[in-house]
Amino acid sequence: MSASSSKSSLTLDTPLSGVPGLSAAIAKSLGKEGFLTVEQLVLHLPSRHEDRRKMEFKGFSPSEIPVCHQVQVLSTRVMRFGGRRGGNFEAVVEAAQDNPMHQQLTLRWFGMPFLQKAIAVGMEMMVYGKIKQIKDRLVMGHPEYEVVKGDEEGDAEIHTSRIVPIYPLKGALKQKMLRTAIWRVLEHLDDRGMADLLPPPKAGGEFDGLGRAQALRTLHKPSEMSVLEQARRYLALEEFYILQLRVVRRRLRFKHTGGHALKPEGKLLQQFLASLPFAFTEAQDRSLREIAADMAMPQPMNRLLHGDVGSGKTVVALAAMLIAVESGRQGALMAPTQILAEQHYQNALRLLEPLGMRVSLRTGDKKADGGALELFEFKTGPTNGEAGQPHIFIGTHALLYGENESALSKLGLVVIDEQHKFGVAQRARLISRGEAPDVLVMTATPIPRTLTLTMYGDLDVSTIDERPKERGKVITAVREVTKVDEVTKFVRTQIEEGRQCYIVYPLIEESEKLDAGAAVKGHAEWTERLTPHAVGLLHGRMDGDAKEAVMRRFRSGELKALVSTTVIEVGVDVPNATVMLIHDAARFGLAQIHQLRGRIGRGSHTSWCVLFVPKGDKEAKERLHLLEETHDGFRIAEEDLKRRGPGNVLGHAQSGQAPLLFGEMLADTRLITLARRLAERTLEQDPELEKSEHLRLRPLLGNVEADEEVGRQ
Repeated sequence: MSASSSKSSLTLDTPLSGVPGLSAAIAKSLGKEGFLTVEQLVLHLPSRHEDRRKMEFKGFSPSEIPVCHQVQVLSTRVMRFGGRRGGNFEAVVEAAQDNPMHQQLTLRWFGMPFLQKAIAVGMEMMVYGKIKQIKDRLVMGHPEYEVVKGDEEGDAEIHTSRIVPIYPLKGALKQKMLRTAIWRVLEHLDDRGMADLLPPPKAGGEFDGLGRAQALRTLHKPSEMSVLEQARRYLALEEFYILQLRVVRRRLRFKHTGGHALKPEGKLLQQFLASLPFAFTEAQDRSLREIAADMAMPQPMNRLLHGDVGSGKTVVALAAMLIAVESGRQGALMAPTQILAEQHYQNALRLLEPLGMRVSLRTGDKKADGGALELFEFKTGPTNGEAGQPHIFIGTHALLYGENESALSKLGLVVIDEQHKFGVAQRARLISRGEAPDVLVMTATPIPRTLTLTMYGDLDVSTIDERPKERGKVITAVREVTKVDEVTKFVRTQIEEGRQCYIVYPLIEESEKLDAGAAVKGHAEWTERLTPHAVGLLHGRMDGDAKEAVMRRFRSGELKALVSTTVIEVGVDVPNATVMLIHDAARFGLAQIHQLRGRIGRGSHTSWCVLFVPKGDKEAKERLHLLEETHDGFRIAEEDLKRRGPGNVLGHAQSGQAPLLFGEMLADTRLITLARRLAERTLEQDPELEKSEHLRLRPLLGNVEADEEVGRQ
C-alpha cells in the first residue's frame, strides 16, 4: 500500500504507540529494546533476505555457505549429559515441499534443551545454516529458524510468499514481531517525511530515479532480489556522504585556525640528515618534502604520515621537528604508551644529542596504590652545557595537560604517534591551542584508501610505501600447532646464535568461552621448553613499571624470549629479535598479524614469523596464506577489510559517529570517493550549510562542534 492512499499518515517522529494496527504489547516490547519512534524502526535494516515466493527443494547436501530450507518437523529429542539441566536439542526434519527421496536433515542446538518448548512435531519452519556430513547423517548445527506454520498463523502475507527480510534481533524481540511492526509502519508512512539527504542523482547514473524513501521501502519490501543491491548502495552512499560532510567541514575549519609559517634556512635539517648512518628512501624524501611545504604555509599543517611497519616514519618526524626548532619554536612527540614514549626518547637522544638538542621526557602514570596522577616525570637529556627550555618534548597524552601547558609555550609542531589510539577531540585540543601549532599524525597501521578518506579525511596524507634497504628479510610460515616441538628446536638454535624471540598469545588468562591460548599458561610452558634460557611475560594488566622492567630486560638481552599479548603490537623496537611465534593465529585479523610481525626484521638479520593454527583447520590456513606470500601492508589491509569489515575503526573515539549501518561497504572505493566528491561540492556551494535546502543536514553535523568545543576546553 502506498503512503498516499493510506487512511492515516505517519511521520518519522511518530511514536510507535501511534502506529495503526500495531498492538500496545508489541509497541511496549519494541520500546524496551530502544525502538520508540517510526524512524528508529524504519532505519533498522535487514541483514539478509530469503526468497519465500516459491521454495523449490533440490535436496539437502553439505555446504560451506549457509542455505535456507522450508522444512517440517518429524521428531524431536533432548540429549542430556552429566546432569538434568544441560543437554542438546535435536529435531529431525524433512522438506515441506515435494521430497520424493524422503531425505531427512538433523537440526542440532548445543546446550539449548529449552527449545523442546518452542519446536514441536508437525511444525513447518524456515531454517538457515551450514549443512555438514557427520558419519551417515546430514546435520545443520545451530541454525537460525522461524516457525511459519503450526504456531499462531496470522499475517501470512508478511512472513511467507514474498521476499522476506531477516532482521538483526535485539534482546527478547522475535523475528515475526519485528517484521510485523515494520510492515505496519510502512503501510502508513508518508514518503514526504523521508526527504532525500543526498543531492539529486545524476540523470542516467547508477542512482537515477532513486530516493531515500524508495530505497528504504525496497530493503523492507523488495519486489525482486535484483533491486536490493542498488537500494543498499544508495543508503550506504547517503551514510558515507553525511560522514564526509562532517570530515570535510572539520578540515575547512582547521585550515582557518591561525598558524605560523615555519621556513628556516635548513642548516640544522641538513646537519641531521648528514649525521644519519643511512640514507632516506625515496618515499621518506617525498614525505619530508610534503611536510616541509605544509609547515612553510601560514595556516596550521594537519597531515597524516602513513607508513607500513618498519618504513622509517619516526626519523622523518624527528626531521620535521628540527624544522620547527630552527624556526625558533618547540617540537613535541606524543605516544600512546609510556613504553613507546621512553623508546622514542632514547632514540631522540641518540640522534639529536650530537646536534646540541635539549630533549625532555614527560609521562604521567598512576600511583602504585591507585591514587591520583603523580607529578609528571621530567627527564632532560644532555645539554652540552647549555641552559634553557627543552627544544623537543616527548611523552604520552599527559603532554596536553597540567604544568606542561606553560612549558610548551612556543610549540611549533606536534607529532602524534599511532593516531588511532587518540581521539579526534584530543587532536582538536592541540590544534586549537593559542599558538595553533602544525600537527603531524603517524600510523603504522596500513589503512586502505577508503578508510583513509573516512578515518583521516580531514588530513592531508603522506605515504611511506617502501622499507629501508638495510632491513632484514622476514619469512612467514603457517604451521599446525602439532609442529610446536619442531619449531621449539628452531627457536633454541636462534637463541644460541645470539637472537631473541617473541611468543604471542591472544589472551592473558585461559577462557572457558574461547578456545584460545593464554599468555600466562604459555609463559610456564615456554619457560620449560627453553630452559635454561630466561623467558619473560608481558601483558596489559601489568602496571607501567612492571612492563618497562620486562622490556628493559628484553632489550638488554637478559631475556631471550618474551611471551606476550598484543601489547607489543605498537612501536616496540628490539632489532636483535628475529623470531616471532603467534599462537591461535586464526583469531587475529590479517592486518593485526602484519602489525605484530613488524616487531621483527628491524635489524639486518633474516627473521621468521610462525603462525600456529589448529590441526586440520584448512580455512585458517587458506586465510593466512596471504601473509606467507606478501609483506605489502596495504594489500593485506584491503583484504582484511573485505573479509572482516572495519570493526570499530570508526567508533566514537575517532568520529563521534554511531556504528555504521553499511560498514562492510567501506571496502567500496568508488562509493566512498563519490561520497567525498559530493560532500566537497556541497560545502563549496555552502560552507556553513546555512541555505534552506541543507538545513535538514545540520543536526547530523553537530558532533563537529562537539569535537571543537572539547579541543577548546
